[in-house]
Amino acid sequence: MVVNSTITQYHVILIYQGDLMALEKRNELPACSLKPSLQDRDLITSAEAGEVVALFKVLANDTRLRLLHALARSGGLCVTDLAAAVGMKPQAVSNQLQRLADRRILRAARCGNNIHYRIVDPCVLRMLELGLCLIEEAEQQAGG
Repeated sequence: MVVNSTITQYHVILIYQGDLMALEKRNELPACSLKPSLQDRDLITSAEAGEVVALFKVLANDTRLRLLHALARSGGLCVTDLAAAVGMKPQAVSNQLQRLADRRILRAARCGNNIHYRIVDPCVLRMLELGLCLIEEAEQQAGG
């Protein structure tokens, strides 16, 4: 997706809603879009906050974010291809992928001698997109 630096928050919402409408027509709505908004939820409990913290800790790692981005771009890759994409050894990549799989963000499937990983949590993709968007917006604000 090419991001135009003049896109406002309003435009991003419209694009997102357009994506959701297209997915809804194909019955492929991401699970995160079916959840209640923050305003409609009860205040989170201490246990729920702890779960969110644990999730953010898993995502707060540059290697894991790069792996997620590589998987998002490709749809799915084996450990060897992911290692080549991020310039790491396969064993190190495998260890990081296991952390993501433990949080049910990824799913592994054996294909011959290889294990292919793919992202199964669409909300994580939205979070990564939003994180990149926030960085780009902050850079634009600082430069302008």
